Amino acid sequence: MDNLDRDLIDCLLEDGRASYAAIGQRIGLSAPAVKRRMDRLVDDGVIAGFTAVLDPHLIGWTTEAYVEVHCKGTISPDELRAAFGRVPEVHAAATVSGQADAILHIVAKDVRDLERALERIRVETETVDHTETAIVLSRLIDRHGPRQGRI
Repeated sequence: MDNLDRDLIDCLLEDGRASYAAIGQRIGLSAPAVKRRMDRLVDDGVIAGFTAVLDPHLIGWTTEAYVEVHCKGTISPDELRAAFGRVPEVHAAATVSGQADAILHIVAKDVRDLERALERIRVETETVDHTETAIVLSRLIDRHGPRQGRI
């Protein structure tokens, strides 16, 4: 990856719908050259995909929480992934070191919806012993949101 690739990625992070021509104008390349670089970045796995980034609050999802999941015995990451994947409010999940087995980022419509999601997590994963939930009061930094982040 060189500086032109980084500049191209910065353009995409600012506006994922920018045309090849618009990106090329900003970074000093022709539209076909931008397309070739983007294709290479996709082929190399640097760009893993393209998606729409939504503002959860604007579509009515006003409750956000981080949930530590503590399991009975051992459970494989694949089993956890499958179970958590069946709960649409789970926006991200990771296995972690420490006392918890996994941590979840949940976005829900409200506290009642969060409670239902937590119950589904306990049901979908029979080995869940207990969860510890921290509800987000305010976001201080969010580098994954729209028009954020530079590489």
